[in-house]
Amino acid sequence: MPPILQGLRIPVIASPMFIVSNPKLVIAQCTSGIVGSFPALNARPAEFLDEWLHEITEALSAWNRDHPDRPAAPYAVNQIVHRSNDRFEHDMEVCAKWKVPIVITSLGARVELNEAVHSWGGITLHDVIDDRFARKAVDKGADGIIAVAAGAGGHAGRWSPFALIQEIRAWFDGPLILSGAIANGGSVLAAVAAGADLAYVGSSFIATEEANAPDGYKQAIIDSGAADIVYTDLFTGVHGNYLRSSIENAGLDPDQLAAGNLDSMKFGSDGSARAKAWRDIWGSGQGIGAVDRVRSAAEYIDLLADQYAAAKARICAS
Repeated sequence: MPPILQGLRIPVIASPMFIVSNPKLVIAQCTSGIVGSFPALNARPAEFLDEWLHEITEALSAWNRDHPDRPAAPYAVNQIVHRSNDRFEHDMEVCAKWKVPIVITSLGARVELNEAVHSWGGITLHDVIDDRFARKAVDKGADGIIAVAAGAGGHAGRWSPFALIQEIRAWFDGPLILSGAIANGGSVLAAVAAGADLAYVGSSFIATEEANAPDGYKQAIIDSGAADIVYTDLFTGVHGNYLRSSIENAGLDPDQLAAGNLDSMKFGSDGSARAKAWRDIWGSGQGIGAVDRVRSAAEYIDLLADQYAAAKARICAS
């Protein structure tokens, strides 16, 4: 595994969440010993990306000066590689300026991106929902794979984590990160036992003090469980997992979404604005039954670390 991913407090990467992830959350994640991340597109307007990376870099440098015995973990920036992202070139130039240590790529793989990141000493991790896309990403130069299994928040896959990890590990010995309903330390250990190097944890961080999420969203995470997650492609054209309550609050029947379409979601019959994915229709993975209250990110990572240690102790004692 690349040195940059070694030495973490626990083997966890915090997933980049659209709108929700911000510098405050990333800094808290990194200084607590796990990889923090955010989507480049969260910095709006585009000029803010430079400011965000400056803030994160300065904060982590200051932490390392003050805590030489507990250095911060590296951070990652998520880039949407699809050609529809008109900020791609700008955002990559900013990432190059700050020599972003880890770039997470989504919705496509590009040789030129991987080469660019490697040129400044960074690594790339590409998220995929099946083995076929994993092979394409590695062929184009990705250093590692994020296997997005069933139950993950946002745009999720359909396959069991065991099936997905098994197929990718059959041919790939590089960094492999598992995503999908991982919300406690025992699940982190299970991901590693199944063949992953690290676990990808996202939805639980929505219910943290630092997250850029409305109070209603955070409370919905606390109040919900796996049965409250709806898997649909209605809102973005790509299948994803969303909170049932947010769909209901938008005046829709979660069990009848197949009758709708993307165009009908944009405006009501009177021309008024309707619910929008991510802003009003809230993404979430199936693991949120483990979330019982809003915590600081540091407190939640402490809990993960304690649970991870306890799970390892149980295994060793059995």
